[in-house]
Amino acid sequence: MLMEVTKVPKITSPQTLFGVSEEIKSKAEERNRPQIIVGLSSCGIATGGRNVWSAIHDKLEKNKIDARLVQTGCIGMCFNEVLVDVKKPGAPRIAYKNITPELVEELIEDCVVSDNVRSDLAYCIIGEGSYDGIPNWMETPFFVRQTRRILRNCGFIDPEKIEEYIAKDGYKALAKVLYEMEPDEVIDTVIKSGLRGRGGAGFPTGQKWNFTRLAKGEPKYLVCNADEGDPGAFMDRSVIEGDPHSLLEGMLIAGYAIGASEGYIYCRAEYPLAIKRLKIAIEQAREYGLIGENIMGASFSFDVKIKEGAGAFVCGEETALLASIQDKRGEARTRPPFPAISGLYGKPTNINNVKSYANVPQIILNGADWFAGVGTEKSTGTKVFSLVGRINNTGLIEVPMGITLREIVYDIGGGIPGGKKFKAVQTGGPSGGCIPEHLIDIPVDFDQLRQVGAMMGSGGMIVMDENTCMVDIAKYFLDFLKDESCGKCVPCREGIKRMLELLNDICNGKGKDGDVDLLAELARIVTKASLCALGGTAPNPILTTIRYFRDEYEAHVRDKKCPAGVCKELIQYFIDEQKCTGCTRCVKECPQEAISGERNKPHVIDISNCVKCGICREVCRFEAVGIK
Repeated sequence: MLMEVTKVPKITSPQTLFGVSEEIKSKAEERNRPQIIVGLSSCGIATGGRNVWSAIHDKLEKNKIDARLVQTGCIGMCFNEVLVDVKKPGAPRIAYKNITPELVEELIEDCVVSDNVRSDLAYCIIGEGSYDGIPNWMETPFFVRQTRRILRNCGFIDPEKIEEYIAKDGYKALAKVLYEMEPDEVIDTVIKSGLRGRGGAGFPTGQKWNFTRLAKGEPKYLVCNADEGDPGAFMDRSVIEGDPHSLLEGMLIAGYAIGASEGYIYCRAEYPLAIKRLKIAIEQAREYGLIGENIMGASFSFDVKIKEGAGAFVCGEETALLASIQDKRGEARTRPPFPAISGLYGKPTNINNVKSYANVPQIILNGADWFAGVGTEKSTGTKVFSLVGRINNTGLIEVPMGITLREIVYDIGGGIPGGKKFKAVQTGGPSGGCIPEHLIDIPVDFDQLRQVGAMMGSGGMIVMDENTCMVDIAKYFLDFLKDESCGKCVPCREGIKRMLELLNDICNGKGKDGDVDLLAELARIVTKASLCALGGTAPNPILTTIRYFRDEYEAHVRDKKCPAGVCKELIQYFIDEQKCTGCTRCVKECPQEAISGERNKPHVIDISNCVKCGICREVCRFEAVGIK
């Protein structure tokens, strides 16, 4: 985090950029005040970050404490939010976890005013340095297996200050391509790096750029797909909220390479903070001469616009996205022609994901071999995942391609809460597949995941434990996709609806012999016959859960039982009189008054009144409430 800097001249050449960078770094070295750094991305804000910020601000003002209060993006440790870091001159930066407004008073008094580092509140040291009793971040289980490239600045800079990005070698890659490289050289470098699209399909990025560059027609357009609609996914949002200039610089380089002068960022309106910071970043870059006419004094000109999407999941599909940008209904169209040939307004258009563009500046600065030095032969580099579900360490992670699921779940994620058994992990969003426990040692890359019926997707990873019903999981995702289908093609529109009807019957105890086979057959037809990837991949949760958990389907159909105890029509709650102490807590909490019994004596559930809400089981401290 830097000191305030004076307004710099407009950057008109690489030399100006390098001079600005050195000026900013020199001012950073002059800082002599403590810094208090608050994580204010969506995860931090959702857990009370703004209240913590206000409490710190009021404390500093009231006590006239000479310290800088600054914001940053998500460093990935969502399970520790609200995170507040303290960096004092000559001392390491210490991250304090789960800070509340009530803890602010003692945190400031002990860690800022005094020299008591409060190791009881600390999680780790961020960056360089050490302190007895507090591990360095790269020694913690959460970070030790990570390789931060896309996320290199998230948590380390104020995303609303372009100077902090410039001080981290920001826009140097753009200067290099404008003055040292021809467009073909840029594309060749990206091709040699092996970078594949981080939006899910994994198509080679450099090849896609080359198709657009060679396509006939002017003007050419550049589009960033930031329409991140997968349940449990927040990778693109976090990158934009924490480091928006890495996206902009990547787009500028791509625009130069393919011969485009105009770019669009398609971001759903449900990401207000990401959009706010994008707008700030674009205006700052424009002010400094890094977006607009004759960038850095070169003949290259490029402008960036933001298109706010209305939240339609289908608009993550590239042709539906292009239709939405043109203010048309978000529907997919047949391909070919592909967008690289005929895209936005019928002109050649390159479309990449946020993380794909964010990788590019580092590839240019460090070289293709550097990028390909991490990962596997056919899946080079790193991948960002949002790790959520039944996992101890929820958050944002960046790992080398080829890491195993076991390492992600148990080493980085800290395993399953309550010591429960791992059951499956769902990758690739609602169109992804569920990978079972016996495949937990599979390497995570594009090709390995496809072989087991799953997909990389944009990077959502949902972990499930032994209490998860896999039939119910398939139903949940199909219900989501039914609502999100654009309805244009019959296989997707009617096929998803019919598959969901079968799943509802199975979960409600109405399943019949042959339903599971019929469900699998329908899934295969929808996969082959649908117009776009939404319909083509929608059956993946069904196909993988039938493939790996068919016994659960059969139990629902044949035995009319839900082994996981989830499907309400197939379960019944009871109280174990050997465990029940008669504390009456369940009696007080039951919304239906379906539980009766005297204090200090075993209680009973009136099945005729029970609505199977599960509250009794949640509040029981003696594990006396069971399911059969």
